[in-house]
Amino acid sequence: MTMLEYMILPFKRYADFKGRSLRIEYWGFALLNFIVFAVILAISMALGLSFGAFQQLEQGGDPSALFGAGFFVLVGLAGLYSLAVFIPSIAVAVRRFHDRDMSGWWYLGFIVLGVIPLVGWIATIASFVITCLPGTPGPNRFGMDPRDPTGAEVFA
Repeated sequence: MTMLEYMILPFKRYADFKGRSLRIEYWGFALLNFIVFAVILAISMALGLSFGAFQQLEQGGDPSALFGAGFFVLVGLAGLYSLAVFIPSIAVAVRRFHDRDMSGWWYLGFIVLGVIPLVGWIATIASFVITCLPGTPGPNRFGMDPRDPTGAEVFA
């Protein structure tokens, strides 16, 4: 599979919380989301939403200069995209935890811990490390190894 196919695979497995996902699928999807939001920000900057307008607002300028029609269109696009990727983001993260032979409930635990001051930093770093680690080799309780689904049975 190509990188682009891995980037859009979470959309194809939209609400699939079963099975396992490779690191490239998880991080490819994260990269796709970063690119989309960067493009939306770049377009908004090109349409006149600049940091200079924020500086003028701080100096007592007119607040309506910040909010043109382009701003609302881009906020709407960003909001729609956020809604479109909400479920696939959770699903691919749960499958990534499954690849490490961890229950998807751990992901919820990290989200809850993430809102607690100071503890949230540790939980965020731990979650990041878990998503960076390779999956368990061979089949685990969540399914076959996505890197080599047949190799484990050959030598068993």
